[in-house]
Amino acid sequence: MEFYIQSQEQIFLALVFTIIMTIVVVTIHVKGNKKQQRSPPEPAGALPLIGHLHLLGANNQLLHRTFADMADKYGPAFSIRLGIHQALVVSNWEVAKECFTTNDKVFPTRPNSLAVKLMAYNRKMLGFAPHGQYWRDMRKLATVELLSSRRLELLKHVRDTEINCFIKELYEQTEKSRGVAVVEMKERIGDMAMNIIVRKIAGKTYFGTQGSCDEESRRCQKAMKDFFYLIGLFLVSDTVPFLGWVDVLMGRISEMKRTAKELDFVLGSWVNEHRDRRLREGLTGEQDFIDVMLSVMDEGNIPTQEADAIIKGTVSNTAIDMSEGPGLTLPRAAPLEVTVAPRLPSMLY
Repeated sequence: MEFYIQSQEQIFLALVFTIIMTIVVVTIHVKGNKKQQRSPPEPAGALPLIGHLHLLGANNQLLHRTFADMADKYGPAFSIRLGIHQALVVSNWEVAKECFTTNDKVFPTRPNSLAVKLMAYNRKMLGFAPHGQYWRDMRKLATVELLSSRRLELLKHVRDTEINCFIKELYEQTEKSRGVAVVEMKERIGDMAMNIIVRKIAGKTYFGTQGSCDEESRRCQKAMKDFFYLIGLFLVSDTVPFLGWVDVLMGRISEMKRTAKELDFVLGSWVNEHRDRRLREGLTGEQDFIDVMLSVMDEGNIPTQEADAIIKGTVSNTAIDMSEGPGLTLPRAAPLEVTVAPRLPSMLY
């Protein structure tokens, strides 16, 4: 009995000694690595929990000017702490080239955020997906089946048809106005671009005389507009997670959930319509991007729920990405109004 107790004590002491020695060795190893690594300089003034957040935008100074002042003091590459996260700030093209060429494998992925989790199908959206096999596969699919020269040539008639319809509608408006009409072009060009995008992706026409589902189209446009606004907001929970209740009180979380629900409603209706049509008619007629994605998901034997999330995430990213260009290039502050006066007879339009 005494021998048994003595053996247990020896085992316990040996275990404690092993744990202590492991902690000591790991601590020495970590400190040694830190001394060997050349870390970028960090500006002074960081506070616990929030880091350098209080220095960004201080004295109503623009963010790029704040970074420029820090770069003058600390060099072309320095690190700052955004809450609990470490960030590298680069203000020199040579350093930027080094980051994205020689060390590109260190910087390829994208930061995760609450907005992406809520509105981008938990990083299923291509533009916010982490770097890896999924991102490579979806990028290849979008490039080959939507953006390649072959695909653009196959869908050339979509652009031609929508532009012809756009011109005819302008002509009809001048006819109603007896030869001259003042037209607000920002919304018209945006609607035409949206028609081209939606036809290539989902095979639908939203606006114009040939358009359908006007209520659905406006919901889609509003959801995309809200998405652009909300995805760019600063969320406290992204930098200091335990202060996430601030975002809840400000109503941003509920706005994001509502926008995500609106987008999911529209995209879900697109996917369901295509799936129902494939069951009724099979793979006949022209194949749009959703048809291609459904075929890829079926070939991979991916479960329906996961396949829907992947399709909606990829389709929403493509639609939002393609609609962002016209939205950025069109004037925002004041409407673009033109006077339309056709010179040719109606049969030529």
